[in-house]
Amino acid sequence: MTRTLNPLMLQAGALILGLILLYTGLSAGEKLTWLMEVTPVIIVVPLLLATAKRYPLTPLLYTLIFLHAIILMVGGMYTYAKVPIGFDVQEWLGLHRNPYDKLGHFFQGLVPALTAREILLRGQIVRGSKMLAFLVCCVALAISATYEFIEWWAALAMGQGADDFLGTQGDPWDTQSDMFCALLGALTTVILLAGFHCRQLRRYALLPDS
Repeated sequence: MTRTLNPLMLQAGALILGLILLYTGLSAGEKLTWLMEVTPVIIVVPLLLATAKRYPLTPLLYTLIFLHAIILMVGGMYTYAKVPIGFDVQEWLGLHRNPYDKLGHFFQGLVPALTAREILLRGQIVRGSKMLAFLVCCVALAISATYEFIEWWAALAMGQGADDFLGTQGDPWDTQSDMFCALLGALTTVILLAGFHCRQLRRYALLPDS
């Protein structure tokens, strides 16, 4: 039985994100860093609302985008290197740095990979499951690399003022580990979430007729 998406759920989610955005913006100590971190949220959420009727996404994808947005906004409010829960995890695991930014980069791979998978399947652009998985991971890594370029450009433009945005915490391999976390997120999509994602695509009649 085909199910339909509930637009009220999407609107409620957008409202919650809007309130969190307002709170984190008012609470942020570094307003410019906060703005740079939450810019994807400011762009994507209105875009999703505007396209919800003509191109609705699966509830799974909407949910993961929602969680990713919260991660970005919390990271922007505290700066990633200073998020309190990250210090707790650092202590529990005996790490030498706050790992909260790695969660953000994991979702930076997870969400774009699932988005790419949904678009490729719905447009019947790729049919083979192995090629689909490969391309989905490539898209996620390309987006991760682009974000690293943005961080580099910010560092060149802002100098020391970009330290909070970069959040390297003195780690010389931060860029590489960021992209590795994004790859783990993409692999989570293609290995663990693919089956459930396909079932949702069929349940909500989002796959074209063969």
